[in-house]
Amino acid sequence: MEFNKMMEDLQKKPRQRFLALDTSTAVMAASVMEDHTLLEERNERAERNHSVHVVPVMEQLLAASGTQPGQLDGIAVGIGPGSYTGIRIAVTAAKTLAWAWDIPVAGVSSLQAMAWGGWHHGLAAKAEAAAEEPAAAGAGGTPSADEGSQSAAPIHWIVPLVDARRGQAYTALFASAGSDAPRRLEPDAIRKMDGWLEALAARIAEAAPEERPAAVWLVGDAGPVEAAAALRCPADTALQLIPYELEGRWVGRLGAAALLAGQRDDVHALVPNYTQLAEAEANLLRKG
Repeated sequence: MEFNKMMEDLQKKPRQRFLALDTSTAVMAASVMEDHTLLEERNERAERNHSVHVVPVMEQLLAASGTQPGQLDGIAVGIGPGSYTGIRIAVTAAKTLAWAWDIPVAGVSSLQAMAWGGWHHGLAAKAEAAAEEPAAAGAGGTPSADEGSQSAAPIHWIVPLVDARRGQAYTALFASAGSDAPRRLEPDAIRKMDGWLEALAARIAEAAPEERPAAVWLVGDAGPVEAAAALRCPADTALQLIPYELEGRWVGRLGAAALLAGQRDDVHALVPNYTQLAEAEANLLRKG
């Protein structure tokens, strides 16, 4: 009886709508979520000139999803790391709207959203290839894109990569076995690609057999992903290279999960995760 009552209470709980924004990459990724369900999504490639598009895109999203500002229960925003100028646009917009509409705001990792989206993009491509030609099925025990994380599927590592120029990338390391958000193994940071690939290769080689990934997926900007082809993997670990651009639905899913779990950021204290000084500031420091 107690379980039935709990289920009835959950069903009676009103659904919540959230706006999600991310401008840390060349794509402005935005979405409107109802609980964990995607209602609308916009992904606009603006070559980092997001300030021109952020307001019109938000207006389009709200109109297309039939959402009035007063119906929003929270805002999620990608805090990077990524483009120094780009990140600030979404974070500033999210903080301004959260304050004006008196709703909570939650910052999420843009790299985790990219890892989740790139992972599913790669799985979908593998599934499509397998349907057309069975021999092209994904290597390394690739799970289905719809397979839950509680399955017996092997662990896969996901490495998001955003070009930071000068042989560097904004990157991190995540693990996943199914459709849930990838769990973090290494923090978001800006790293030299050659050193990062060496560190990943050493981590794979040192992992116990039961902890070694069936595959390593490198997802994100085409340049760093192409460079990551040099990653040394054991024979039993497949290497998957997936060029991928961030989509609003994954920022939305991360944000909805955070907001529904009660995560809140102080609207005045929330800041982007730059991971490094802006180039102008670094030059000033060097000049003394």
